[in-house]
Amino acid sequence: MSTAAQILGKFASELKLEDIPAEVLERAKICIIDTVAAATFGGRFAWSKMAVEYAIRYGKGGPCSIIGYPAVRVQAPYAALSNGVLSQAYEQDSVSDPSHGVHPGATLLPALLAASEETGGDGKTALAAFVAGCEIMFRIGAASHHSPEKIGFHSPAIAGTYGAAAAAGRVYGLNAEQMTHALGIAGSLSSGILAFGKSQQGAMVKRLHVGRAAESGILAARLASSGYTGPETVLDGKFGFLDTYCNGQVSDAKLLTAELHEYWKTLRICFKRYSCEKYSHPPVQATRTLMAEHNFVGHDVDTVRVEGNERLTTHHNITEPADIMKAQYSVPFCVALALFRNPEDPQSFDEQAVADPAIRAMCRKIKLGTLPQAGAGMSARVTVDLKDGRRVTADCSLYRGMPDNTFSRDDVRRKFMLFTSGMGAEAAARLCARLENIEQEPIFSL
Repeated sequence: MSTAAQILGKFASELKLEDIPAEVLERAKICIIDTVAAATFGGRFAWSKMAVEYAIRYGKGGPCSIIGYPAVRVQAPYAALSNGVLSQAYEQDSVSDPSHGVHPGATLLPALLAASEETGGDGKTALAAFVAGCEIMFRIGAASHHSPEKIGFHSPAIAGTYGAAAAAGRVYGLNAEQMTHALGIAGSLSSGILAFGKSQQGAMVKRLHVGRAAESGILAARLASSGYTGPETVLDGKFGFLDTYCNGQVSDAKLLTAELHEYWKTLRICFKRYSCEKYSHPPVQATRTLMAEHNFVGHDVDTVRVEGNERLTTHHNITEPADIMKAQYSVPFCVALALFRNPEDPQSFDEQAVADPAIRAMCRKIKLGTLPQAGAGMSARVTVDLKDGRRVTADCSLYRGMPDNTFSRDDVRRKFMLFTSGMGAEAAARLCARLENIEQEPIFSL
């Protein structure tokens, strides 16, 4: 009887572009465009520049690009690492709904781009590789029921390694047996803990997690292509992924391989309008809706109550963020910022906002609670008490960017042009057009 890794390995190695429905390919393309935009904007920050400097120091001279750094070429593992850091550098990369603890764009694109540039792989293969990685990574996350994060692991860094290995392995041309070994190897390369969410400093390390997953995907796939082996029981066996990272918490091994070729998880990719952690999006959108409908600003607010998924209180209840990384992970900060600044402008989320006395004071006035009907979903309710005595409430269960309210080509094109403005409008438009027709690229390269 085949293990989950063997079934998924066969799926990833044999998936062809013509097997994938048009709407799935469209969602994958939009995600790739969105990720390149996020990485281009993300390259300006100190933590990104450190990762790029590291890649140049140890990987200089390779064939692979670093997004936003056109003069730089490095070896594939270092390109995957740095592009992963850049893609997740400012909380603008894609996620999933339901939340499976995965970051598809920031994890998969860096791995498959590096593999494509290393081997001269074409756009058709890259697009199929993205979908293969997405389908595998989403299922691994779904099977865990988010349990790894309940005991301190950071899910995107754990599940992401498998997805990156599958995406890179598809580009490298691994057969089913080799792909199974790549997944087996990936299980020993997964890493990432949530200490940054409970510390006073050091939240910068969060930016490293998906980059490390992308880099590990290259390592796993390349070793497997050379004959290196890994356990076929890596996902569903004793001391495998579910047994180890869920540690007795809720998990469901059947979901690892459920409905392959029938239900396409890629359609559950979720995009971001705001530069913050996904659980802040519903309350931020609800807050902005209330401000528009009831004509008030931040200085008119007395207190705010935000209710939603239990993760708001267990992971994101940070009222005194020490830096912008911690602030973007904080629901109180993001709601407070939305009361005083435009959250759709990525430059609103900066260190000046962290130090802003009005925003910091408002953070302390925002209380979080659970909303029973939210369950494991993204629904949120925001109740604002105004200084004039009014109390206003709004619910948000479907924020802009979710699968059932997703980005269109025009939406992602606008975001792309905004986030890549530094390269000039003409160059940005040309790159966007290439990515919109990625399957026509003879070699997928930036």
